[in-house]
Amino acid sequence: MYFRNGLQSLAQATATVVTVLFATLTLVGTAHGQFGRGFGMSVGGIAIDADGIVRNLDARASESLAAERRAALADADAVTAGALRKVSLAAVTAAVRDAAATGKAVPPDVVFLGGLQQVTAVFVDPEHHDIVLVGPADTPVVSPSGTIVGAAGKRPLLQFEDLVVALRAIDGARAGGIRCSIDPTRDGLERLDAFLAKQRAVMGNPEPLFRGMEQALGLQTVTVGGVPADSRFAQVLVAADYRMKRIGMGLEPSGVKQLPSYLALVPTGGQAASLPRFWLEADYDPIARDADELAWRLSGRRMKCLTESDLAGTHGVERGAGRADKAAEKWCDAMTAHYDELALKHPVFAELVNCVDLAVVAALIKGRQLDARAGLDLAPLLDAKAIPLPQYDVPETVPTVASGLKKGTAWVLSASGGVQFQPWQFAANAEAADDLGKQRATALAARPNAGLWWD
Repeated sequence: MYFRNGLQSLAQATATVVTVLFATLTLVGTAHGQFGRGFGMSVGGIAIDADGIVRNLDARASESLAAERRAALADADAVTAGALRKVSLAAVTAAVRDAAATGKAVPPDVVFLGGLQQVTAVFVDPEHHDIVLVGPADTPVVSPSGTIVGAAGKRPLLQFEDLVVALRAIDGARAGGIRCSIDPTRDGLERLDAFLAKQRAVMGNPEPLFRGMEQALGLQTVTVGGVPADSRFAQVLVAADYRMKRIGMGLEPSGVKQLPSYLALVPTGGQAASLPRFWLEADYDPIARDADELAWRLSGRRMKCLTESDLAGTHGVERGAGRADKAAEKWCDAMTAHYDELALKHPVFAELVNCVDLAVVAALIKGRQLDARAGLDLAPLLDAKAIPLPQYDVPETVPTVASGLKKGTAWVLSASGGVQFQPWQFAANAEAADDLGKQRATALAARPNAGLWWD
């Protein structure tokens, strides 16, 4: 536990657990090119104003966004559900090039990659100079909250925009992976420490104390790595981090009975970590491949919640230097176990897994040179001038939000964390599978003479 004298005495006097949470964000930005037209640019129901201050998307804006998305999906009925959809990356690339040349909007079946919900296999087709993405598919619809999901499964669909970002950024992600984090500044921690040292026991309404803590800690820093910070991909990373922290700190319900807030798990009279850190990491089973390395199968994708307790001092925050927090570990275990259920209640967690999928596909294509083996020219997708993507306002800082719960005898100063994964690690972990060659042959034999996708 990290306590300075004033903070410790105040905690003992008030018997209150206080959380100072990073109000993370998802952004509304400006669309460029053929993507984003009609679909809006908000992920997770959060907006950022011209001054870079994060606010919740108000009800009227949410309704407008949902209406805009429903209108944009008017021609999406052609994208039907399918248990094993095959999507031609060559046809998708050609459709985007045509849209860029004519100035038309990219159609929904391209935007949502033929309705794919995930990628379970990648097949190389040298005969047709193509790479085929395979997986279950659904028809895109707009949920009551304005999120675009599958009509049957109610899960967000893969988006071609995120695949393009992954393909363009994957080489740069070799060193540090793909990640985001939200952290207090050293100056903010020092101001908070000084503020709390002057406080006396709180009797009655603690709200003035909370507002003082928010002001003292001030704006916190958002860091995105591995993908452009102005991309939709980055917004998904940050939005998932935001929701995880709010749920963990009890600022909004998880919607899953088995996943209460972290604070609810802190035993009465017990101690919570002063700087609990929660973050999400991706994991996969080894990728299967055929003998010719023309067929690849992705399986066992999952997200894991991990935790450690940081220690704050005069020289900043020391990662993992705090005492172990059993309540935080229990909460992370519950989130990991019930992640899929949570993703149905909060679609951004499913969108995060979708982005991980596409990053692994990008690493597989680049690392195994599948485009060269297929004879598929992906240069148009990699050219930001030829095919510009929507640009989102870059998340730089977010305000602190403090809340309290009368439980225990400790103060939780902040909840740090983030999202991190290394797609190259998954792409390099492959093992042979005898059945894949036959599956590839069957899938490619059913290929139609034209069209973006087939079942």
